[in-house]
Formats: sequence, C-alpha cells, structure tokens
Amino acid sequence: MPATKIMVIRHAEKPSDDGTIAGVAQDGSKNPEELVIRGWERAGALVRFFVPRDGRFTDPRLATPNIIFASAVAPHSKSLRSQHTVQGVANLLHKPVNLRHPKGDEASLASDAVAADGVVLIAWEHEAIPEIANSIMGDKTTCPQKWPGSRFDLVWVFDRPTGSGAWKFQQIAQMLLPDDESGVV
Repeated sequence: MPATKIMVIRHAEKPSDDGTIAGVAQDGSKNPEELVIRGWERAGALVRFFVPRDGRFTDPRLATPNIIFASAVAPHSKSLRSQHTVQGVANLLHKPVNLRHPKGDEASLASDAVAADGVVLIAWEHEAIPEIANSIMGDKTTCPQKWPGSRFDLVWVFDRPTGSGAWKFQQIAQMLLPDDESGVV
C-alpha cells in the first residue's frame, strides 16, 4: 500500500552564517556541517514528538514513521544535519535512515516517499522543502513556496488516509523548545 502520511521537517538548528555559533559533532569537536547545541536539543525532543511513550501525540495529525528519509552527503552538500536530526527517532524505532537522495534529488525523493508503505518522515534542507511538497501535491499552489530561513520548528503534513486519491496538506508548529513559534507559514 502506498504512503498514507508524509511528514516533512527541516533539519534542526545549524551554525550561524557569521560563524559566531558553531556546529558541534557528537564528540564535542567543532564541525560546520553539524547541528549546533540547540539543534541537538531539538533532535532529542523530536524522538518523543514522533514516538510518544504513551502513544498520545501532541497533535493528532502526527504519527510514528515506518520509513525515515534524510538528505545524503554529496560533493555539493556535505551537511550531516538532516541525518542527525532524525537519527534518534530511527534508533528508537530500530529503523535505518534512508540516505539514497542528496539535496537536488527532491523529485525522486518525493516519488519514493509517495510509494513507501505507511507513514513517512523526511528531514531536509529548508530551501528545497517546497519542491518536495510540490512534487507530492502535484501543483505549486497548495503549499507555501518558501520555508522561512529562521524556522526550524515546523512540520508539513501530507495526508491520504486510503493510500490513494488527493493529498491534504497541513502544517503543525512543533512547540518543543523555548522560543519555538506557534504560528505556521
């Protein structure tokens, strides 16, 4: 059965453009391709956001994923942020993170996500998320065409409960960390 729900998140917080906030690897070393401390906090909070202990989600539009995609490292994009944003969820579920698609391969990623069985979670770079959304929806008018650069705290949810027919698009504010915004775009 094809996907019934696709949830798309931006990778967690990244280093500042001016270098004042550095990325940090799991061993504590500085790495510009990694999450910042707040990003690691968000990645940890996302574990129980998508896999709640009691099975009750903070928002009923969420679900525990059957398959998890993140952008692969490639010569044109060496970032580890998408992978590390969802690695904790994958570890808890004993599932691999699918890394077959690098940034720039959004249409193929969307096709694989739609064809996947059940519930899909995708972590990606914000500039390309509207392209993923457009590929899922089959148009460029349903979803916002820009993911704000300052927002790491959203989930774009695509629902198709029967696994066929039209997709329904909704947004959820994560509200996981202090200063997360309650509004959507």
